[in-house]
Amino acid sequence: MARNSRQSKILELISTKEIETQEELVSALKDAEFDVTQATISRDIKELGLIKILTDSKKYKYAVVNSQVQALSNKCLNIFKECVISIKSAMNLTVVKVIKGTAGMVSGLIDQLSLAQVMGCTYGDDTVMVISCDQDDAHFVKEKLNSLLN
Repeated sequence: MARNSRQSKILELISTKEIETQEELVSALKDAEFDVTQATISRDIKELGLIKILTDSKKYKYAVVNSQVQALSNKCLNIFKECVISIKSAMNLTVVKVIKGTAGMVSGLIDQLSLAQVMGCTYGDDTVMVISCDQDDAHFVKEKLNSLLN
């Protein structure tokens, strides 16, 4: 029972606070009167399938990946960084130039971000076109994708 209540508390904490490290999570749990170690938290993170995602404030925090919202793993981010040549926006479009033959994969990774500003993606051999409703949304998408490169 202790494991279940601890893991429930972890889910509650990461949904209400931006927790970046296991140490911060241990501290928050101790404040909530859970006697835990970093090793226990590490196992809990693995069991719960928690990942770190980039927030709008350009910090990483723990989050839950569910069936509706997928996030990019470190491996996917590295692939994205290696494949992308440039990102530009024009009107309601964001155009991503990539290494020849990788556009389909990059388009799929963009889809996994589940950005509300993205209506859809289409791609050729070395170009991904991200379609948004308007110019502001396209600019947001461009900035979000650029943040993944850094």
